[in-house]
Amino acid sequence: MKFGYTIAYVSDVRSTLEFFGLAFGLPARFLHESGDYGELETGATTLAFASHELGDMNLPGGHVRANESSQPLGIEIALVTCDVPAAHQRALAAGAQELAAPQERPWGQVVSYLRCPDGLLVELCSPMGE
Repeated sequence: MKFGYTIAYVSDVRSTLEFFGLAFGLPARFLHESGDYGELETGATTLAFASHELGDMNLPGGHVRANESSQPLGIEIALVTCDVPAAHQRALAAGAQELAAPQERPWGQVVSYLRCPDGLLVELCSPMGE
């Protein structure tokens, strides 16, 4: 078995793809004609988004909508970059909300936390060991 992809349910797949392109430089790889599913160009492992409506269809018991939660969900999307402060500012300019400004951790990694307009939690971090 191998890890294939992560799908986050969002209110507007197209807007989320556009935000991730502007904020993090990750272009859209695919958007279904229905607008209910899309993927980013993220390398070997896919980060995808699906509409809440598709989530409702897939999960008859319902799901927590990140954009309706006052607190970020207990899961994050971690993006690695050599320049966390610059990436953090770019994301803020694109509409992200700052949860924690960039700071160096005791193990030497620089880390920041943002909340996307769709409610998703994103960690920006420098590569380990740099």
